[in-house]
Amino acid sequence: MNILITGGSGFVGSHMVRFFLERGDRVVAMGRRAHDGRFTHDRYRYVQADTTAPGHWQAEVADADAVVNLAGQTIFNRWSKQYKQQIYDSRILTTRHLAEAVTGDREMVFCSASAVGVYGDRGDDLLTENEPTGTDFLSRVARDWEDAALKAQNRGARVILARFGLVLGADGGALAKMVPAFRALAGGPMGSGGQWVPWIHIGDLVAAVAHMIGRGDLAGPVNVCAPNPVRNRDMARSLGRLLNRPSIMPAPAFALRLAMGELASVLLVSQRAVPERLTTSGFVFRFTGLDAALADLLRPEP
Repeated sequence: MNILITGGSGFVGSHMVRFFLERGDRVVAMGRRAHDGRFTHDRYRYVQADTTAPGHWQAEVADADAVVNLAGQTIFNRWSKQYKQQIYDSRILTTRHLAEAVTGDREMVFCSASAVGVYGDRGDDLLTENEPTGTDFLSRVARDWEDAALKAQNRGARVILARFGLVLGADGGALAKMVPAFRALAGGPMGSGGQWVPWIHIGDLVAAVAHMIGRGDLAGPVNVCAPNPVRNRDMARSLGRLLNRPSIMPAPAFALRLAMGELASVLLVSQRAVPERLTTSGFVFRFTGLDAALADLLRPEP
């Protein structure tokens, strides 16, 4: 297959590139940063582009059998009014321009990232893909992100809305931010610690995207998270136990809000999301329990 990956130079994108190259596909990765030379392969090409603006880069869409849309400014910076606009524009404008570039001349799968944040703060509610969306900032971003992706349906593409949980990997993402705190003896639960965290091992996430692309009958919203979400306090205990560090230094909600502003809400909301559609479609997770996933990611290098 010809795979186009926007956001292909980021944490998740680089894992996607490696997976599809190893599988034998041809990959075009696209991103804003200069090419860093991580991949040299005769079936790989990197395109530097600002995908929030239309341009020559859109011609790459016509040759793709599958588009994996991962582009988006990280949410893990303090949110000013200007930065919130960047979070929004980097996702919605990119997705809108991708959808506009779908020609309809060939069968295509348009797998666009979204997030379980689309559901908002839902306490102990069990969240399948049939649940309504929330009303907070990230919920609105995710909802508009998905609406932009669905425009590709009008051009003949099969659209998958991949609602990612917290992605755990050894070389980036949330875990790379959490581990140093625990090693510095400053790890612990956030706020009450009772909030649910939907998570997924990076290996399972990449395999799930490949599975969804290959399932011709799968479209619309899909929760891409492990089947067993955990409470924040339990995630802290698991991480502390594996690192042989204490996990008793809670970060009170008021302190998080004081230090991080509106961004703190990301760490305090509760989303007990489960991958109902992914599981019923036949996908088999390698890591269904958090302890096994963390042990795999944090094991010493041989």
